[in-house]
Amino acid sequence: MLNSLRNIVQEVNAARDLTTALAIIVSRVKTAMLTEVCSVYLRGPKGDYVLMATDGLNPDAVGKVRLSADEGLVGRVVTREEPINLEQAETHPSYQYFPETGEERYSSFLGVPIIHHRKVLGVLVVQQVERRRFDEGDEAFLVTMSAQLAGVIAHAEATGVMLPVGEKAAQAKFLGVSGAPGIALGEALVIAPPADLRSVPFKPCADIEAELAFFQKCLAAVRDDIKSLGEQLKSRLNREEQALFDAYLAMLNDASLGSEVSERIRQGASAPYAWSEVILEHERTFNSMNDAYLRERATDLRDLGRRVLAYLQESNQKSQVYPDKTVLVGEELTASMLGEIPKDKLAGLVSVQGSSNSHVAILARAMDIPTVMAAVDLPFTQMDGRPIIVDGYKGVVYSDPGLELRKHYKAIYQEEQELVKGLEALKDLPCETLDHYRLPLWVNTGLMADVVRSLERGAEGVGLYRTEVPFLLRDRFPSEEEQRNIYHEQLAAFSPHTVTMRTLDIGGDKSLPYFPIEEANPFLGWRGIRVTLDHPEIFLAQIRAMMKASEGLDNLRILLPMITGVPELEAAKVLIYRAFNELLEEGFDVKLPPIGVMIEVPSAVYQARDLAARVDFLSVGSNDLTQYLLAVDRNNARVADIYQAFHPAVLRALYNVVMDGHSEGVSVGICGELAGDPGAAILLMAMGYDVLSMNATNLPKVKSVIRNLTLDQAKALLEEVMVMSDADQIQQRVDRALRDHGATRLIRPLTTD
Repeated sequence: MLNSLRNIVQEVNAARDLTTALAIIVSRVKTAMLTEVCSVYLRGPKGDYVLMATDGLNPDAVGKVRLSADEGLVGRVVTREEPINLEQAETHPSYQYFPETGEERYSSFLGVPIIHHRKVLGVLVVQQVERRRFDEGDEAFLVTMSAQLAGVIAHAEATGVMLPVGEKAAQAKFLGVSGAPGIALGEALVIAPPADLRSVPFKPCADIEAELAFFQKCLAAVRDDIKSLGEQLKSRLNREEQALFDAYLAMLNDASLGSEVSERIRQGASAPYAWSEVILEHERTFNSMNDAYLRERATDLRDLGRRVLAYLQESNQKSQVYPDKTVLVGEELTASMLGEIPKDKLAGLVSVQGSSNSHVAILARAMDIPTVMAAVDLPFTQMDGRPIIVDGYKGVVYSDPGLELRKHYKAIYQEEQELVKGLEALKDLPCETLDHYRLPLWVNTGLMADVVRSLERGAEGVGLYRTEVPFLLRDRFPSEEEQRNIYHEQLAAFSPHTVTMRTLDIGGDKSLPYFPIEEANPFLGWRGIRVTLDHPEIFLAQIRAMMKASEGLDNLRILLPMITGVPELEAAKVLIYRAFNELLEEGFDVKLPPIGVMIEVPSAVYQARDLAARVDFLSVGSNDLTQYLLAVDRNNARVADIYQAFHPAVLRALYNVVMDGHSEGVSVGICGELAGDPGAAILLMAMGYDVLSMNATNLPKVKSVIRNLTLDQAKALLEEVMVMSDADQIQQRVDRALRDHGATRLIRPLTTD
């Protein structure tokens, strides 16, 4: 069965549209399972389930037979969300006969739900005349098949290929993770790296004859390139190697390959998209072959495909037009791609790959561009030119939004703009409660672009300077002097305010291209202080650069990431003291800066008092702490809904840390995303946190909330939520408190389905 499944999946993935894919599935599944009927029912726009494909029932019934979610055996599969396996289906109380299908002679029935993101998209059914209960292997095969089909159907719904010709695509929702907060409404512009066959966006062809001529011109150019290359290397290659160039020329001269592409251009596709489709289909065919030699030809075909695509794309890129509200969409966006779009036209970003710590996400936050990362199910090649909404607060993307959804998000966007204007007046006012309790608000930075925005919003210091950002934006380790210059800029810009510099924190979802860390489970692997203690030469150079940068300013604090226990802390302190003494011996007039520990793993929570006794301050990294406490990867869109910062376990851990830190007389701050949430800021202040450090964008919002209540009111709210056992219940209570204190507009926007 495994070979059958693999072959079916390959055929389905190569199908041009959903109708073809469904036809392949019902035909191949029927053959593989040695049964007499295979059918697919899909959920329609009204919530009913429609017979969309069959091999065995009356084909005239396709598109006509409809069942509600509680009707017949198919409806029972939908409501139960699990397989139903019956030897004599007609005796089951839920059995319902549809005469137009001609199914009365089939007794055995096995139906499995097609589920995607917890929604039943359809039902996959096999039937047989002979009474039989399908065995466990049959059931497992069909369940596996339905899981594969789920993605195909979700993709089809999103791209509109399920709709009749001329109808508008339906609204679709895709989950990702927040890269940068904010709301963007605009038009999708798909951008792809050069000559990437799998990332070519669909674009319509306006002038078919001109596109056909352009395609032939590009083929001729590649033929000339290959002939020239073959001649240049002729003396250095043996006969077998020279044959590769002849094979390439043969492929380019293959009438069937060119005619397939030309036919798709005539159907309205651009030459780059038509070419990539045909090449990928032939590649899949080669890959599915049993002969090793033929499978190897897939590599040659792919190489040839890239060569032609490079020519096809060159002309398109020259004539690129950017919509006024461009939402840049791509499989993996890069910093250089951002630079190609005029700043006044870039409204939002959506990346299929990447995380909240990707280069592009860091830049997006610095530039205030709403961004969603890791939108893994987004059929990005089909998005070009389509209306799109980016919800950077929730990490959600909507394609082809309906009127109500557009109204909802336009209102949020307008409120945001008004809120920013209204909060500007708070810049020079202190962050203090109505009863004059003072709470310093600091910022998290990583780029020089962050500095201006931070100071404009009234930042009183830096609670987290991410020193890995300069490392990420280079193609090698920066030298000690290069680091000193970078750090000095930050320290001087904020002087005399404190700047907390975290030592190099790579690993997890932050990897350096020139220092790759490949692990099966990177978040539990070699990251943070573990890397730099294993490479003291990197750590010492960075510490020396920090201290030299602070000479004459003396506003530096050093923060150690990913500390899991006292031995790691002591080892790091030995190196810091060594660097300090070396600089004194070399004649630098430096002072030993305060040293702190990040509390971001459970072991550090339970040793917070021991760690506090050995450092000058503690700083909670709530992002990592939440994901480690809840065992949820915060960059995985599939489990994003269970990453809950208001989870009772998280709140109790945060409270314990601040109590233990204060018991040793040290300052305790927090620098995760939670600190920038206006509602969470109330709870953190009530817990006793000495400093809240956040993205500069959120600073005025938090200040506004703090200035509109008393410390006693905050403590009363904390006391109330700390006995609650449900994160959603806590969130609702906090939101109600924001409303009570006139901060309704600061409640994080809710997405609507």
